[in-house]
Amino acid sequence: MSDAPKPELGREIATTADGVDITRGYVGPLLTPYDSVLRNRGMDLRIYEQVFSDAEVKATFSQRQLAVTRCEWQVDAGGKRAIDKAAADFMRDQLNAIGWDNLTTKMHYGVFYGFSAAEIIYANQGRYLGIDQVKVRNRRRFRFGKDMDLRLLTFEHMAEGEPAEAPYFWHFSVGADNDDEPYGLGLAHWLYWPVFFKRNGIKFWLTYLEKFGMPTGVGKYGPNASAGDKSKLLAATRAIQTDSGIIMPEDMAIELLEAARSGTADYSTLHDTMNAAIQKVVLGQTASTQGTAGKLGNDDLQGDVRADIVKADADLICESWNLGPARWLTQWNFPGAVPPRVYRITDEPEDLDARADRDTKVKTLGYKPTLAYITDTYGEGWEENAPAPAPPALPTSTPGMQFAAPPGAPAADPAATIGAQLVDQGQEAIDGWIKRIRAMVDKAASLAELREMILGAYDDLPTDQLGTVLAAGFQAAQAAGRFDLDQQSDG
Repeated sequence: MSDAPKPELGREIATTADGVDITRGYVGPLLTPYDSVLRNRGMDLRIYEQVFSDAEVKATFSQRQLAVTRCEWQVDAGGKRAIDKAAADFMRDQLNAIGWDNLTTKMHYGVFYGFSAAEIIYANQGRYLGIDQVKVRNRRRFRFGKDMDLRLLTFEHMAEGEPAEAPYFWHFSVGADNDDEPYGLGLAHWLYWPVFFKRNGIKFWLTYLEKFGMPTGVGKYGPNASAGDKSKLLAATRAIQTDSGIIMPEDMAIELLEAARSGTADYSTLHDTMNAAIQKVVLGQTASTQGTAGKLGNDDLQGDVRADIVKADADLICESWNLGPARWLTQWNFPGAVPPRVYRITDEPEDLDARADRDTKVKTLGYKPTLAYITDTYGEGWEENAPAPAPPALPTSTPGMQFAAPPGAPAADPAATIGAQLVDQGQEAIDGWIKRIRAMVDKAASLAELREMILGAYDDLPTDQLGTVLAAGFQAAQAAGRFDLDQQSDG
């Protein structure tokens, strides 16, 4: 098997020009969109402007736009060198000056129509070449040439247009399933029919309501009525209501045949169904505007679908800017620098309450967070607690208590002797308690934590051995008391 031949650099075979594209056939200087709706209705984007005038379309698409612009935008340096960081700082200043959120909103209409185009006006800004204004132009003023190049239609050049070249024009397209369609395929293509059916349904619905509220007047005339009499009668029927009236001979009758109805099909159902279709096309789901009615899935799924759409829209505009104006400005002002990256933060903010609960659980395993982790997670303004003062050292064992006899008292006291013996027998249990408390003192980070540990361990302290000693002590005390009474009675 022979080696593959070396390719010819820059060669393109499956072009759209010169009749090579069988889906277009021969093309003139300007390409026409593939969009079937536009092809059947005069290739005029004004029909999509009429689609956008629908209240539900406007509301849902505005919701999608706001979901993008509410996300904070950020500019990151393309590299770690000083020149890369300087290019990023310059780009950040440019976006603030031109109003990046407002520009994003206007360019975002390309998602609806299929493509957007803007003109960039430059100005000297000190030692840099910067942007004075970015004006989003009406897309109806533009067409694409057979080489996929953007062209501006003018009165002098309506057939082929004038070149709208970079870096003076910035544009992008979206929605097409191939690169042979420079016009894209916007949401308006999919919204046309739901809006069309909805509007026609509303038209018939209004007619129905008017008929129901004021029936059509019927005037009957005799067989000898003249044409003038008939005209007067018809004018009279029309005068009693706003719609229309009819006249007929008095010996004739008109009946309306109505199809038998079953189920719940009506104008209201059609209206709501078309609105639901509009919401699904624009938002990917219906829960955002209809509450819990007509959901596609559970609440988590609805949020995921919406987040995907927001991220896709934000990435589309930012990526187009990064490949166009951001790259041009960097090459002119910072030769050799890696162009900065403009993007929007579309991830939802983390639930810090949940993070704090998790950190607390991890701490019980014997780990504590660093100050850097606390600052990165919960923000600035934190400092470590001062170390708690060390508690006084506890003896490893407690000597048995001795009952000293007061001066002049008898040396031998049975009660004192018994008490001393009981203390010695209970010493082992007390030493076990002290040993366990010492371990808690060594482990606790503060007095408050030591208190909680002691209270938590209170129920688990061993008491069996001490209970046995105390029971024996009570019995011995009772016996000693009886012995004293017997001695007193003998004396």
